[in-house]
Amino acid sequence: MAASHPTILIVDDTPENLSILGELLQRDYRVRAANSGRRALQIAQGHPTPDLILLDVMMPEMDGFAVLAQLRETPATRDIPVVFVTAMDGTHDEEHGLDCGAVDYITKPIRPNIVLARVRTQLELKRARDILHDQNSYLEAEVARRMAENQLIQQVSIHALARLAETRDPETGNHLHRTQEYVRTLALALRRHPRFIDDLNEQHIDDLAKSAPLHDIGKVGIPDHVLLKPGPLTPEEWVIMKTHAELGARAIAQAEADTEARVEFLDIAKEIARHHHEKWDGSGYPDGLAGEAIPLCARLMALADVFDALISKRVYKEAFTHETALNIIVDGSGKHFDPDIVSAFVGEFETFRRIARTYSD
Repeated sequence: MAASHPTILIVDDTPENLSILGELLQRDYRVRAANSGRRALQIAQGHPTPDLILLDVMMPEMDGFAVLAQLRETPATRDIPVVFVTAMDGTHDEEHGLDCGAVDYITKPIRPNIVLARVRTQLELKRARDILHDQNSYLEAEVARRMAENQLIQQVSIHALARLAETRDPETGNHLHRTQEYVRTLALALRRHPRFIDDLNEQHIDDLAKSAPLHDIGKVGIPDHVLLKPGPLTPEEWVIMKTHAELGARAIAQAEADTEARVEFLDIAKEIARHHHEKWDGSGYPDGLAGEAIPLCARLMALADVFDALISKRVYKEAFTHETALNIIVDGSGKHFDPDIVSAFVGEFETFRRIARTYSD
């Protein structure tokens, strides 16, 4: 028999019934036989997996209902169609069998034409289901592949834009990677906090981390004599430097306007770019927002950005130790930073240190 022919498992404790069904089916199908429920389960889980099972109901030790129940509980066999073959002709028995998951019912004595027609119908239905399943599996895999590809393109695009700003400010080094991981760490630490539990779900945290590298994108609009000045800025130059927050938010808003649909991470990126220099007490810029009027994403970014600036060497200052940076941020709790975010930072200080070492300049 060709290997491509469907495999049918016939199960009956009476040898004569096995012989009758076997002779009837073997001309067109690969036939396997079992004379007990337990042997049927062994064959069903072997290779090749049966395409259809003709299952006697009335068998000693383990009847057809018990066999079907175990078939349905086992992942490898749960989708095999089962047709009950029985001498019982009561409507209640037939309904019970169908309720248990049988696809059809054939009564004894066997009528060859009826058996062949029912078998052919169930195999055609199974073939159609298999084709549909394969198509769905392919479509699901293709959707997953394209989503992953889009995510990668999105991530590369974000980092390309962020690197554009970074090329204008070469001292930042791995600043983008560090601040991105700092923000992710803080968000994960706060996701079960009563103040933040409604906002910091898994998707939002992912969007936060994805958006973080764009926080200083506005620096591309700052003149070289200010951005690259090898020393402290004058008050006039500082006014110019502070415009990078508005410039970044405006650029992202324009990109957002060019899209046909709302993009969540661009909303977050815009808020981060504009507000990551706001302070909890209202003394920050560009809008002088205070407390919870400052978007949560910007409050997280503010602490991440300041910590990284403190531990990084600049032409106008040496790098502070991690411990000194910790003390400065703790001192800024309730003034520069959201107190609960500072508490999360203290709890995750060792994680911050590890991130700083991993992405050191």
